[in-house]
Amino acid sequence: MNARLDLLGNAASAKALRHIRGAGQAVADSTLPATTEELVKIRISQINGCGFCTDMHTKEAAHAGETTQRLHLVAVWREATVFTDAERAALDLAEQGTRVADAHRGVTDEVWAKAAEYFDEDQLAALTLLIAFMNAVNRMNVIVQQPAGGYQLGQFG
Repeated sequence: MNARLDLLGNAASAKALRHIRGAGQAVADSTLPATTEELVKIRISQINGCGFCTDMHTKEAAHAGETTQRLHLVAVWREATVFTDAERAALDLAEQGTRVADAHRGVTDEVWAKAAEYFDEDQLAALTLLIAFMNAVNRMNVIVQQPAGGYQLGQFG
């Protein structure tokens, strides 16, 4: 299976992706815990059906020491007992931020307040950027049918 379009090989999309990656770097440079960042990336990718990003972020998380059990349970985090309260708040924010059309109001005040119990303003900003960033990248990959399974650790630097 090949992608419909080589996003990195096309001049216009490659230029845009460099800018999008810059936003991703701002999140990586923040004080948001790296574990939380990867869990959020995985969950958003699962919701959006982005196999490429799900493959990439589960591999990166495992390489960073995430357990197989937690990786398998991200999709059902509400029923799982292996996530911290802070991680659960971030995952809830990520889900509502991804499913804005389903909620009609976007993220509820309750979900935002819960996240604010665990994350400071800079971390909330990083989470907000991360949710928007992942949704954009997921959508591009889904549109071009980017195949999953071939991601190599550190492939994008």
